[in-house]
Order: sequence, then structure tokens, then C-alpha cells
Amino acid sequence: MSIHSSLKTKSGALNQHRNVLTRNERVAKLTESERFAAGKNSPLGLPKVLSIKVTAGKKPKKEVAAGAAAAPAAKGDAKKK
Repeated sequence: MSIHSSLKTKSGALNQHRNVLTRNERVAKLTESERFAAGKNSPLGLPKVLSIKVTAGKKPKKEVAAGAAAAPAAKGDAKKK
């Protein structure tokens, strides 16, 4: 039998951003920020941890392309007047 289409997962589903972290992930983030010590604190009742999605920045536009794009726009404005 084949799998129903609603039950299939996407190929990158495991790499997507998740808002809810596992206990191990929360402990790892808290130890990085020095808010959790393994022998000192209990792993139960951990504080909330922010999970910020990192996005890639936009590429800066090249000045040559910006200068070339501005020149035709100026010509078009002159024709409208």
C-alpha cells in the first residue's frame, strides 16, 4: 500500500524553524548563557528560552546597477512633463 498524500512529510521538514524546543535543547541554550549549571539546577521547571529564527540578509545593490536604473527613470519623467 502507498502512503496517503496528507501523511507524507516534506523533504526539509526536519530543518524548519520550530518555536518549541526539547528539554535537551533548552538546557544547551541555558548553559551557553550561563543560566543553568548541571549539578546546581534541576532540569525540571526550566525557564522559557527564546527561539529566534535567523534569516539571511538582503544582498546590497551594486552602485553601477543603481546608477543605470536611475538614468532611464529620469528620461521617462522628462517625457511625462
